Amino acid sequence: MTTQRAVLITGGTSGIGLGLAKRYAQGGARVVITGRSEERLEQARAELPGCVTIAGDLARADARERLADRIVSELGGLDVLVNNAGIQRRVDIAHDTAAWPERQAEIDLLFCAPIHLGTLLIPLLREARQGGQLVNVTSGGAFNPQTFAPGYSAAKAALHSYTMNLRRALAGTGVTVTELIPPAVATALAGPGQAHGADLDAFCDAVFPRIERGEAEVGFGPTDTAEFRERLSAEHARFEAFARRNG
Repeated sequence: MTTQRAVLITGGTSGIGLGLAKRYAQGGARVVITGRSEERLEQARAELPGCVTIAGDLARADARERLADRIVSELGGLDVLVNNAGIQRRVDIAHDTAAWPERQAEIDLLFCAPIHLGTLLIPLLREARQGGQLVNVTSGGAFNPQTFAPGYSAAKAALHSYTMNLRRALAGTGVTVTELIPPAVATALAGPGQAHGADLDAFCDAVFPRIERGEAEVGFGPTDTAEFRERLSAEHARFEAFARRNG
């Protein structure tokens, strides 16, 4: 008898999150997706019969804690966590007059939420029978800061750095840490009318098998060129050398 894998995808009502959710479901996994909008969660259920949906604003710590509690109580275990939820504020950094809570919400969702959820759910991933996997979704903007999305780029760069440390810390525990590094993909991330970039299905079709193989970094197009991979390799070499010198 085979055990059905349990997969949690944050921000799974559209775009990359929903695209990955469909592919996990096609492979027989039990998929749980989160989102802030009940209406969009209902639409996702229509596209993905059998999925479990949980509403909540993961920019809030209490919402993340409630989500983790539900995963424990309703699923009893977790095999894959995909930290995908995100927003992108497109602003002129020199003339951004938004109140701080709006700015902080972007940082909290993009950076704090993946760290917090990982902290809460890694114990379940370590108990996964076939080995757990944590997937953090960063961005090409983590490596080449986007002038039109300064907060987004900075938060994704921070998440990239954290993911490198997390992978090293979890080595040998049975938990694989994967960083998914999308280029611009045609989704509604930046808001209505802002979709541009790679075709969503082509992107998901290309990256999903590599995620399933447990590759450390998974890119596409401009984030998967020989030059980009060489850049990652050089960064890893520096990171490991520094870690060995400093314990």
